[in-house]
Amino acid sequence: MIDLNGEQAAIRAGYSAKSARSKASQLLTKVNVQARIAELTKARADGLGLTAEKVLRELTLMGFSNMLDYVRPQKDGYAYVDLSKLTREQAAAIQEITTESFVADDPESEDGDGQKIVTKVKFKLADKRGSLELLGKYLKLFLDRTEVTGPGGGPVPIQIVSAIPRPKRDKSATQGS
Repeated sequence: MIDLNGEQAAIRAGYSAKSARSKASQLLTKVNVQARIAELTKARADGLGLTAEKVLRELTLMGFSNMLDYVRPQKDGYAYVDLSKLTREQAAAIQEITTESFVADDPESEDGDGQKIVTKVKFKLADKRGSLELLGKYLKLFLDRTEVTGPGGGPVPIQIVSAIPRPKRDKSATQGS
């Protein structure tokens, strides 16, 4: 449970580094070992307050985030970042915010020599594609399928062979009759 690595766990348990991988593989097939790992995994998740619903909700917030929740298009065509009404749910989708302030000439100043402080705000939302992909896998929207074809792309030839041996007759049972 330390690093979720069977080979390293076997080494920590005292098995040699040479045999640790195969021993871990053997141990992981045992029902009692699987049950103990499931028990410890559940205890860890419970301790963190981790549930499938929380994970799915967070993925949903990231996957369905929308730039219009964070910017306000202006009449001049520019989009201005407005985080004044940001909700906790919207904030969950923000991965990074960077601000940069500088002094720039202000063409609207009365004397023409005025300056103003300009603040550029850049932000990056969480990876929508990754979140949506995980949600799609959970919902079984994307199933991996393998198509098998025969020679030349045609049907796969199937030959049925009877492998059921005929029972041998017991000669001693029939001799006395």
